[in-house]
This record gives sequence, C-alpha cells and structure tokens, in this order.
Amino acid sequence: MVRSSLKIRRRTPKGTDPSSADPRAALETFLDRFEPSVAQIARAALATLRSIVPNATEMVYDNYNALVVGFSPSDRPSDAVFSVAVYRDHVSLCFLRGARFADPFGRLRGNGAQVRHLRLEGDDALDDPQLRALIDIALDHARPFDPQRPGRIVVRAVAERQRPRRT
Repeated sequence: MVRSSLKIRRRTPKGTDPSSADPRAALETFLDRFEPSVAQIARAALATLRSIVPNATEMVYDNYNALVVGFSPSDRPSDAVFSVAVYRDHVSLCFLRGARFADPFGRLRGNGAQVRHLRLEGDDALDDPQLRALIDIALDHARPFDPQRPGRIVVRAVAERQRPRRT
C-alpha cells in the first residue's frame, strides 16, 4: 500500500474552540477574510441556496485554495449536490455531479469526470432563470432532501496553511 505524505491538519478559527464554536459565526469569520465584494457575492449565493434547500447540511471546508461550502441532503460529503467555492477574486457555484446531466444552456465549465462549475458574476447571479433551471436539474439527479430534517452548518475542516484571501 502506498502512503501519502500529505497531512490534513485542522486549525480552529481565531479566537474559537473547535468543540464549542458556533458554526454560523465561524463561517462568517471565514467570509470576512475576503474582499467585501467577493464576500457579498458568496453571502448572497449561500442565502439563495439556503432558501432553495433549507434542510441541507452545509459542510464548510476552509481549504488552502478556497473556502468551500457544500450543500448535502445528509451528513455525508459524498451526497453533496452543489458547493459554493470562494476564491480570493471570485466565487464559483459547483455542481458536484454536473458531468452526469445535460446543460441545455451551455453555461457549465470543466471537463473532469464529475464536477462542473460556473463563475458567479454578481450578488444576484442566482436570480438568473437559466441558473435556477440548472439547480433544479441538479436536484432532480440528487438524493432527495428530507423536508422534515432541519438544516445545519458543520465546519468539517480548516487548513493550517492558506493562500491569502484578499488581493
């Protein structure tokens, strides 16, 4: 068996204890590290997705390259349907099984085996009817979200080292 030398390390957000941290507050702290214009787009995208799937588990990964918030019908990362990826100069909406469904509008980018994405150009980007249709298509191809299950935020990992979040 080949072992990787890559180690994932957890780091707590400044001033918080991982066992008692409020995940919503931690997410806000992570977003505050970005340029205000980028954080505004990310917050708008998150709010819109929360209104579409209010019972999702939001899995937060403050990674080396980006802050990622995945929306899943369960606590399993493999069930996630979309994610909002926040980079220092832009925000992308990723369809985690986007390669499996048709993109009738030709908006999705990427050529990987599973994921397709598109860049969000403004805080009203998710109001676009074509983008809403793509979200509906993705939900049709996903495990159903339980309407009785309350939504929640879980901070899954925070990278010890990160690229700068501002330009």
